[in-house]
Amino acid sequence: MKKSIFAIIISLISAFYTTYAQTGGTKTYQFLTLPNSARIAAMGGNFLAIKDNDISLAIANPSLITDKMSGKLAVNYVNYFSDINYGFAAYSHNFNKLGTFVASLQYINYGSFTYADPTGQTAGTFKAGEYALNIGWSRNLDSNFSIGSNLKLINSNFETYNSFGFAVDLAATYHNSPKRFTASLMLKNIGRQLSYYTEGNREDLPFEIQFGLSKRLKHAPFRFSLLLNHLEKWDISYEDPLNPSIKTDPLTGEKIEKTEASKFADKLMRHVVAGVEFIPSENFNIRLGYNYQRRQEMKVESALSTVGFSWGFGFKVSKFYLSYANVIQHLAGSSHFFTIATNISEF
Repeated sequence: MKKSIFAIIISLISAFYTTYAQTGGTKTYQFLTLPNSARIAAMGGNFLAIKDNDISLAIANPSLITDKMSGKLAVNYVNYFSDINYGFAAYSHNFNKLGTFVASLQYINYGSFTYADPTGQTAGTFKAGEYALNIGWSRNLDSNFSIGSNLKLINSNFETYNSFGFAVDLAATYHNSPKRFTASLMLKNIGRQLSYYTEGNREDLPFEIQFGLSKRLKHAPFRFSLLLNHLEKWDISYEDPLNPSIKTDPLTGEKIEKTEASKFADKLMRHVVAGVEFIPSENFNIRLGYNYQRRQEMKVESALSTVGFSWGFGFKVSKFYLSYANVIQHLAGSSHFFTIATNISEF
């Protein structure tokens, strides 16, 4: 079975991953890379390696799906920037012989735009949005290892420009319950466009390899998380021509270049996202996260502020579990995440 799974992974990569990996701004369907769950967002990344039957983690990491999620329903809403908002709704059901499935609808609404010709004459408005119907599946290989996958059917609409595509996520998780340790490896967004915005112009999807770890302490109410993003490419830095990394000494005019060690550390840290949960009770927790890449890309040198940091909390009220996250994207503002989850079989 393990050999057949490995063969599937290799064949999918060979079929669809035909270009060298690039990061933001060079791929289509970028909304697939956004964090949806408030819990994930609060801890700084767009996935987690925490196996505690939280259905809101399943869209990002299908190998975390368990039979204990059966009957659970989750809804998420993100107040992003300006008139942009996005979110998802997900439901899970277990089939004894097939495994556990999670069906979800993911969307992003870019708001309304004004039609205008080159002279500035307006002619009404139009809307833009993207959607993905996800079917997630997971199965335990033994008491420690589980595998999972997401099948995504994607539709994108920008005025008269439309595109349809599909993608697959493949994931594997190792979970050691006595040691409170979890590790996940994922290949995300393996796929392609089936129809293009313009004839003959096919764009690549945001393929990514991710690895995550989490460890909950035995004698203290803390869980630590370490996420590694874009493992398919070493250098994911971006050189802003308006704010170059090579600075100039204001007195001498000489260039101040980074050392090789600092360049290496910078490239390494751009892959790293760190998070921590404070869990005084199973019904309440506080979350903090730090995303180095986000901070380097969105900071303003004259006012660094807390860009790149995120925080949130979760608590249970009756049969509902509510989560909130605040992600500090830029000095211009933050993004707000809201997630509600419940088990409808309990009603």
